[in-house]
Amino acid sequence: MKQYSVTGMSCAACSNRIEKAVSRVPGVTACSVSLLTHSMGVEGTADPQAIISAVETAGYGASEQGSSSAKGSSIAADGEELLKDRETPILKQRLIYSAGFLIILMYFSMGHMMWNWPVPAFFSDNHVAMGLLQLLLTMAVMVINQKFFINGFKSLFHGSPNMDTLVALGSGASFVYSTYALFAMTGAQMQGDMESVMTYMHEFYFESAAMILTLITVGKMLEARSKGRTTNALKGLMKLAPKTATLVRDGAEVTVSIDQVQTGDTFVVRPGENIPVDGIVLEGASAVNESALTGESIPADKTAGDKVSAATSNQSGFLRCRATRVGEDTTLSQIIQMVSDAAATKAPIAKAADRVSGVFVPAVIAISIITTLVWLAAGQTLGFALARGISVLVISCPCALGLATPVAIMVGNGMGAKNGILFKTAVSLEETGKMQIVALDKTGTITEGQPKVTDLIPAEDYSEASLLSLAYALEAKSEHPLAKAILKRAEEEGMRPDPVEDFKALPGNGLSALRTKDHSALTGGSLAFINSHTPLSPSLTSRAKQLAEEGKTPLVFTENGRIAGIIAVADTIKADSPQAIRELKNMGIHVVMLTGDNERTARAIGRQAGVDEVIAGVLPEGKESVIRALKEKGKTCMVGDGINDAPALTRADMGIAIGAGTDVAIDAADVVLMKSRLLDVPAAIRLSRATLQNIHENLFWAFFYNVIGIPLAAGVWYPLFHLKLNPMFGAAAMSLSSFCVVSNALRLNLFQVKSAKKDKKSKHPATVSAAAVHTINEEKEITAMTKTMKIEGMMCGHCEAAVKKALEALPQVTEAVVSHEKGTAVIALNGEIADEMLKKAVEDKDYKVLDIQ
Repeated sequence: MKQYSVTGMSCAACSNRIEKAVSRVPGVTACSVSLLTHSMGVEGTADPQAIISAVETAGYGASEQGSSSAKGSSIAADGEELLKDRETPILKQRLIYSAGFLIILMYFSMGHMMWNWPVPAFFSDNHVAMGLLQLLLTMAVMVINQKFFINGFKSLFHGSPNMDTLVALGSGASFVYSTYALFAMTGAQMQGDMESVMTYMHEFYFESAAMILTLITVGKMLEARSKGRTTNALKGLMKLAPKTATLVRDGAEVTVSIDQVQTGDTFVVRPGENIPVDGIVLEGASAVNESALTGESIPADKTAGDKVSAATSNQSGFLRCRATRVGEDTTLSQIIQMVSDAAATKAPIAKAADRVSGVFVPAVIAISIITTLVWLAAGQTLGFALARGISVLVISCPCALGLATPVAIMVGNGMGAKNGILFKTAVSLEETGKMQIVALDKTGTITEGQPKVTDLIPAEDYSEASLLSLAYALEAKSEHPLAKAILKRAEEEGMRPDPVEDFKALPGNGLSALRTKDHSALTGGSLAFINSHTPLSPSLTSRAKQLAEEGKTPLVFTENGRIAGIIAVADTIKADSPQAIRELKNMGIHVVMLTGDNERTARAIGRQAGVDEVIAGVLPEGKESVIRALKEKGKTCMVGDGINDAPALTRADMGIAIGAGTDVAIDAADVVLMKSRLLDVPAAIRLSRATLQNIHENLFWAFFYNVIGIPLAAGVWYPLFHLKLNPMFGAAAMSLSSFCVVSNALRLNLFQVKSAKKDKKSKHPATVSAAAVHTINEEKEITAMTKTMKIEGMMCGHCEAAVKKALEALPQVTEAVVSHEKGTAVIALNGEIADEMLKKAVEDKDYKVLDIQ
């Protein structure tokens, strides 16, 4: 998406016209204009110059963002300049000058006329002089606020009237009619008709013309200041980016501008300094505060080999690093780009407001004209009828409609970014809170994703230490993930592995070796494997089965044919997972766990986590079909690690990638969670719901204000209650309406994203019955019947194709996923098949089968 800066917009009618004009340019596939940030996002192959020309033809200005920035400069540097508030100082200056002239005008027009305040003798009973003075003072205010007239009439002539048009017409009509009354007064005075002179004196609306412009300027300034605060979170991120970096060149430290840092450069960071770019630590150790990016308040320890990110703060030690990502490629720049892109897109709820805004201003002008004509036909004076028409013009506020959605989206996105929750588009921010079903991938989402030793159960004559030492010696040469868990536990205990020889990986999930120091025969493996040659005692067998029921994997070890004990290994549940799942259920969301584990293990983990349903035996490639089935039951959100869950994340109504860390550019996900905390999932849904509620409040106020204000201004209630609205009060109401909408959106900054106290159940919960889950399980049963073959000799894609073709030729094989890089073939079956048949099919193609599981 290419970003453009747009000038000259004043309300939603402007953004609508620009969108229509750009959408007609050949090659443009999508266009979204943000009134809040005065920016435009365009997708497609259209030439930028053609897009800019289309905007200019529509009566506005445009320029390509970043076109003048230096190569390699960060998005943060460009964005900070783009979001700088240039509007408020100009409006403030206009307001001061306007107020100065208006005070003098009001003194003469109302102070003297209504309360007989003293004036210079020259003006006493000199009504023409009083009229001329009011004319000149009003002209001064109109010149100061000429932008309303220039933009308003330019838009009117282009056939796209906007808010400035309403203000210009209202103020202009007051001025023209007052000028007419002034000339008519001079004629009456020349004829000595003092009664008519006094009548025309009361027909002056000069103060209304000036007051309308001044009050609208007040509202514009308040709106500009409030809009500036909606981007505070984004500007805060941009300000974190250091402007300089300390590089090491030819053995000396050199301070350079941040845009001069290149990939591969070596830089140093001292305590208290911010890290300038993304990199890898080469030397040193320190605690780094990453809260600005992830929302995690506890500093992360960094040593050689660890990654560091731009804008994070080095708190304690000296770090020497190598730059890996600079400029717009840094994590910070990607986050800023994502938040900016989300602000540039439009939420579905904004479409209704846009449709109304598109016809709002022409409709108001028509209502104003009709109002004036109806009152004239009813026998009222031209002054009365004109005052009603002007009131309609100046009280109507298309700005409130146009700002109702984008201000809330901007604040919501900023709040998300501060808490490590990144919504890619306005659509994802709106829709996340509407989810009825949340499907959680087990590994890495509910669980840690890394197996750990959970239980050490030594046999008679063995201690926990001796059992672990034996297992450490045997597993030290294994590459199996479960072996790594044992190695890690032994290293944490400060052990060193005894050397072994004649190490073998045995068919059927087993290992064997001879311990060098005493030539003891060591064996380890699954319960079934060990039981086949060394039976366990009833108590150990019972304990092993109990561990399996708890979702753990019991590994049994022997020494010289004697059982040494059992070590249980499991992928443990994250500490926050049960609480996160409880919060989701309290929101009325049906929680489903997807896993490739067997039914028994999956049920055990599901019970510990507290999910509503468990769907077990799902291969990575089978998750997508499960999500498709769940979507038939309700709006479904898939939460995964974004690595092997891409098809499921894409298929779901909303895809959430958890634990992204510095890799925020996950294409398949709609929402990216920086931290590996499941609690951020209910937080994202909570923030989405709060933002949507805020949008509803803003739209209600915008529509309600206009529905109540326009009839009052038109004088509908005058015949019944003698209620009429002075144009000045109409202008005051208009100036405050947008300010109220923006201020309401700013309340989101006070929202407690992590607090579940105000959670409410969804009004439309999904009903996923046990029968429905059984159906889903049946649909994926074929996928669940799988075997994995370890194959030696595959070197390239041609090898993969040969093995795949050989396996899929067997009638029991529905699909074979072959990888020469991993040396594996994952086979989906529709029936039982002997391992020998699979082995023969592959070895007939001159490849060697090492193992089948």
